[in-house]
Amino acid sequence: MTSDALPRLEECTCLAVRQAARHISQFYDQRLAAAGLRTTQYSILGKLRRLGPMTINALADELVMDRTTLGRNILPLEREGLISVARGRADRRSKELRLTEVGIERLRAARAGWSEAQARFAAAFGDERAAGLRALLREVSATNLPAVSGVTD
Repeated sequence: MTSDALPRLEECTCLAVRQAARHISQFYDQRLAAAGLRTTQYSILGKLRRLGPMTINALADELVMDRTTLGRNILPLEREGLISVARGRADRRSKELRLTEVGIERLRAARAGWSEAQARFAAAFGDERAAGLRALLREVSATNLPAVSGVTD
């Protein structure tokens, strides 16, 4: 295959989004480290705080995350006592996640680092552009992309 036939990676939307996500995640992780959380963990705790107890599947949907990936991310949170996992109230076969008091305190402790990351990102990227980026990314997440034929969730 000649280099002319290779796809131009700078035109790949997926690569650009993933690189930006890693770049921003590393930036936020640095600011959350003092509270002992990573960006994904902060998001999980924040969703549980805002929405209350929920099943793993419901939380995965809220975070636009694969259930298996979420499962790996909740293990250290459970081990540290930040969340509890119990049988679901509506469906005993499901698992319900709850934020514990220790989790609420950790989330409060991480808030300063998160606020600093937000402020520094807005200062570097511009308030208006940062708000526009968030709005655009929410639209992307809400877009129903066509499925590959023969492949289901």
